[in-house]
Amino acid sequence: MLDTLEHQEDHLDTLYRALAERRLVVLTGAGISTSSGIPDYRDSEGVRRGKAPMMYQEFLATPQARRRYWARAMLGWPRVRIAQPNKAHLALATLQQRDRIGGLITQNVDTLHDQAGSHDVIELHGSLHRVLCLDCQLRSERDVIQRVMEDQNPYLAGVDAVQAPDGDTLLDPAFEERFQVPHCPHCDGQRLKPDVVFFGENVAQATAAKAMAAVQNAEGLLVVGSSLMAYSAFRLCKAMAEQGKPVIAINLGKTRGDELLQVKIEASCERLLPLLVERLGQ
Repeated sequence: MLDTLEHQEDHLDTLYRALAERRLVVLTGAGISTSSGIPDYRDSEGVRRGKAPMMYQEFLATPQARRRYWARAMLGWPRVRIAQPNKAHLALATLQQRDRIGGLITQNVDTLHDQAGSHDVIELHGSLHRVLCLDCQLRSERDVIQRVMEDQNPYLAGVDAVQAPDGDTLLDPAFEERFQVPHCPHCDGQRLKPDVVFFGENVAQATAAKAMAAVQNAEGLLVVGSSLMAYSAFRLCKAMAEQGKPVIAINLGKTRGDELLQVKIEASCERLLPLLVERLGQ
């Protein structure tokens, strides 16, 4: 932990040597965005917090499930939309701009890496800033759909709901029954879905292939703020380790890939990464 200056210097030395010697690809998870006000899914033991999120099969199955999802998501979106990149996002953007890292893969759906200035970010799980129509396959900006929902559901104005991960909220079911689900502005279809990978849904084949290619072409992997419980992320660590390349993690708590890690640093990425940028710039 970053409890002492001595520990902090040890962590910095480890990361400095790793990035000075090779170009690592970076994989980020929910832990990098908690300081930006977006809750994560798991505690330090890797155990999921609160209720399980809606599964993909459940979302597809009934209009009632989609109503429940969108009612909660309408109240959760403003927090995601106003979230700003924190020092860890900005540090990674700087490292990429200085060609110190070999690419950036994220499990997050908040676009904070893009907002921080990172480029060519591989979004394993998509983005909440887009909405996909399952009927015509066209995408809309989330803000456009949000305005439609707010106009159609004025009774939810001012309702206070507890924020949950990925733009979800904990909402009393009584508020969900009257909710008017938005239609697609292109085809008027009634099956709109956030352009993200739900639990129980597979990562798009092209995205998975692009992430694996980035791992295969890199000289090592730096994991930042991920428990690696999602297989889409764990498989990248596994592939890197199988190539005999180093896997380093900055994460507060247990990860699914602990046995694959060459080095694990239990520290705040928001504090450590800016110090690394400063050290590498000297």
